[in-house]
Amino acid sequence: MNILILGSGGRESAFAWKLSQSPKCDQLFIAPGNAGTGQYGLNINIKVTDFEGIKRIVLDRNVNLVLVGPEEPLVKGIHDFFLADDQLKNIPVIGPQRYGAQLEGSKDFSKQFMERHNIPAAASKTFTRETLQEGFEYLATIGLPIVLKADGLAAGKGVLICTTVQEAQQELIEMLTEAKFGEASSKVVVEQFLQGIELSVFVLTDGTHYKILPEAKDYKRIGEGDTGLNTGGMGSVSPVPFADAAFMKKVEERVIIPTVEGLKKENIRYKGFIFIGLMNCYGEPYVIEYNCRMGDPETESVMPRITSDFADLLEGVANGNLNEKELQISNKIAATVMMVSGGYPGEYLKDRTITGIENVRDSHVFHAGTYLDNENVKTSGGRVLAVTSLQVDLFTALQQATADASRIYYDGMYFRKDIGFDLL
Repeated sequence: MNILILGSGGRESAFAWKLSQSPKCDQLFIAPGNAGTGQYGLNINIKVTDFEGIKRIVLDRNVNLVLVGPEEPLVKGIHDFFLADDQLKNIPVIGPQRYGAQLEGSKDFSKQFMERHNIPAAASKTFTRETLQEGFEYLATIGLPIVLKADGLAAGKGVLICTTVQEAQQELIEMLTEAKFGEASSKVVVEQFLQGIELSVFVLTDGTHYKILPEAKDYKRIGEGDTGLNTGGMGSVSPVPFADAAFMKKVEERVIIPTVEGLKKENIRYKGFIFIGLMNCYGEPYVIEYNCRMGDPETESVMPRITSDFADLLEGVANGNLNEKELQISNKIAATVMMVSGGYPGEYLKDRTITGIENVRDSHVFHAGTYLDNENVKTSGGRVLAVTSLQVDLFTALQQATADASRIYYDGMYFRKDIGFDLL
């Protein structure tokens, strides 16, 4: 079959790398892709929200399946666009319809969904500009620190952790009345802070059946020792040592099954990934958030551990027979180190020439923010390259990924050398 991947980041690079190995994949297209995805298929330069342009690609290239990488086209309704079009309605889209994508697109929607289906999560309430005073009263009762979440999509920046009630009041004012995160913070979820250790669990579902993909842990802070500003992710590891069989059984019974069953009960047709951000609180799982797509940089650690045919799994989602497909997972450990641009996550350097990728010895290099300028690979994003090593133990994987990242050079490059060390 001919497959189209939408997106241009490290996640889409990992998808392309994996799908290019499948005997079921005849032609692979990546739109818009990056400097690295071109080695797995054909890049087509188009925005992921240009639905009419995507329609032309699908029809011109005889595409049989569309895999949506980022959340924006899902929240904007690309799946619904396909279903409403006579020429596209029979072409499967891997990713939920707009209503289901609200699990990520609206924090308030997802919190209410968890409440209705008794899914363990932090206590919370949602406030608007009109209910700001009630919000102040709630802040005084919830305990410190206090978590504030912009309701809508804020490019990963809409979550604040406040250490005093006064700070939380000031931030709530800025979010609700001064549009600190634009339209995304016209509603704000005020949430209890959960103590524990975070992980990401990924589920692939055809709407009835599901497969639990390898779990991962990512590292958000720019600085070593988890210090400094939050980023889109500085690295990840899979599997996660503290997510043992007993813990994952609780996750499946208390979170995954109620989520899939809840979507069915509410007639929310959902075909695609459910990313569940979890907190392990002394051995008990609590949901922090849902996303309607795979995580980044977690995908770069997850994909190398899947040893079965990924295209076959996606076909199972499309045809509603995912239960008949086989998911095989390697026992090896994957560690991903994210190389970023100087200045990131603030204003960062661009258009820097990258050298040394060919010197990498025992890792996969997944391109994230790169483009080709003639024969030169150059930087275009804050997160530039994800270097992933798959090894028999965590220490070796971390050591290899870090060593291989050191073999690459561009002006202003930076990466954390302590990813995963807290788990050793």
